[in-house]
Amino acid sequence: MRRGEKWVLGLIAATVVVLMSWNAWKQTQSSKTDHRIPFYSTATPELAHAGSEIYREQRCKRCHSLWAVRDMMQAVPAPALDGIGSLRDETWLFGYLSAPDPQSILPSRLKPEYRMPSFADLPAKDRHTLAAYLASLKVEDWYLDESRKAECRKLTGKEC
Repeated sequence: MRRGEKWVLGLIAATVVVLMSWNAWKQTQSSKTDHRIPFYSTATPELAHAGSEIYREQRCKRCHSLWAVRDMMQAVPAPALDGIGSLRDETWLFGYLSAPDPQSILPSRLKPEYRMPSFADLPAKDRHTLAAYLASLKVEDWYLDESRKAECRKLTGKEC
């Protein structure tokens, strides 16, 4: 290796070391906490499978997103179901799904074609399974306040 090549290689190595050190220092100075993914489920594998099948069959995905997976080409008009189990319990969800007019329980400002339909015609077993599945969709406590605000803002159009 020639003398000039050694200098260039040494300069590159020194630059890499300086940049790595600066990056490590900057990360230690960051006050922002790196949270893990906030979504989780308490459902058994059987409940998760049965609930997701009903979710798919009833085409809930047309209006709701789940686990923050959204189709970028389609606006999802209804609230995301991420963490709905942290906001509502299974009994409430079953009553909401069973209501002949869900708007009487939870009024919505959404256009009529996007308002929650009644699932009162769905067999009670399926409504129980769907309610249990939705109740199992949780979020970490640090994310819960943001979820409540987003749900309220989406439904009422107001800051809550």
